[in-house]
Formats: sequence, C-alpha cells, structure tokens
Amino acid sequence: MARAIIIANGEPPSRADVQRWLREGDVLICADGGTRAALALNLSPHHVVGDFDSLPEDVVRALQAQGTQLHRHPTRKNETDLELALLLATQLTPRPEAIVVLGALGGRLDHALANMLLLAMPALRGWSVVLAHGPERAMLIDAREAPTTLTLRGAPGDLVSLLPLGGDVHGITTEGLEYPLRDEPLFFGPARGVSNVLLSETARVHVRHGMLLCVMREQQAA
Repeated sequence: MARAIIIANGEPPSRADVQRWLREGDVLICADGGTRAALALNLSPHHVVGDFDSLPEDVVRALQAQGTQLHRHPTRKNETDLELALLLATQLTPRPEAIVVLGALGGRLDHALANMLLLAMPALRGWSVVLAHGPERAMLIDAREAPTTLTLRGAPGDLVSLLPLGGDVHGITTEGLEYPLRDEPLFFGPARGVSNVLLSETARVHVRHGMLLCVMREQQAA
C-alpha cells in the first residue's frame, strides 16, 4: 500500500533521506516551505498545503500548472503548516498505510519540539506516523485509551530512548532492549528512559497507560 510522505519546512531532508523513505506510488505532500526542499531534489509534490507565505507566486503558479493540488489557508490561523499537512494526509482516499514526515527536525528548537508533539494530535490516533531525519526517527506509543504495543525494527546497537509525554507513563514492559523494563513506570521529567540499546533486529515496547515518545538512532551514526 502507498504511504503519505510529508516534507516539512524544517531542516531540509537529504537526498539519501528521500531515497530511503519515498517509494513509487507514495503520495508526496509538502507543507508550505517544504516545497522548496522538494523542488531542489527534483521532486513533484502531489499536494502543497499551508498559507504559502514561504513560496513566491511564480512557484505557486508553476505547481498549479503541473497538476499539484494546492490547499491554501489564511496566514492568521491556529494550525502550523505541518499540522495542516498531517490532517490532509489522514483525509486522503485511499487511506495511506502510514505517514512519514521528513524535514520536521533540526532548525529552530521550538519548531522541532512542536512538530514532535504533533504526534499526539487526536486526529492521528490509530495512525502509524514517523518523523525521520537522517539516522534518527521518532514515533509515539499511545496508550491513552487502551494498552498498546510497538514493535521496533533496526540493528543491534541502535539507540532507543523512551520519553514520557503529558505525564507519567505506567505499565511499561520491554523485550529486546539492553536495559529492560518489567511492568514499570517512567515518570515525566527524569531521563531514565534515554539511550537504551537494541539487542537484535527487533524489540517490543508494551505500555499499559500513557504516552511515550520513542526516538531511535542508528548505531553507525552514534
């Protein structure tokens, strides 16, 4: 099945990032200024969404001429351009199997933090969403409504950090990590969950209640 690939307006993704994540048949969505990164890599977005304050009008016209669907929003709005792109991805037909966001990290710290917190948007419950940037990727383990389990895939030695979001997280059990948790909590604030290590190509994290931000980093880049 096709995925939705979003290019945000943070630090631009590298050509290697695009080659890794963008597959034939995927739907490419650019969040406003992320369009410039896509065009620099000779990519043709299927959708561009935002207030277009980062795009010259001649670029907008050229996109429209080549068949890109434009979703223009007012400059004075409550949502960020990436938030609008994520919402658009959830409304696509047929439904994508997953959403991968490139260009959401790096650059301004407040933007990077806000982009990671978007993973907790109510509209994304039940979706597989990954923020990917070079050797790192971030995803949410969301057990607010019911216990859930996330399977992690990587290589032995990859770093795995589990960070509580929105409060304490309870009933965490891990399999395949060097420092196991056995039906234990991680408390909001302390950094106990940082820099665990993948022991094989897969691991599992089960959460009974709460939200964990899971950040993985490939070991060869550590």
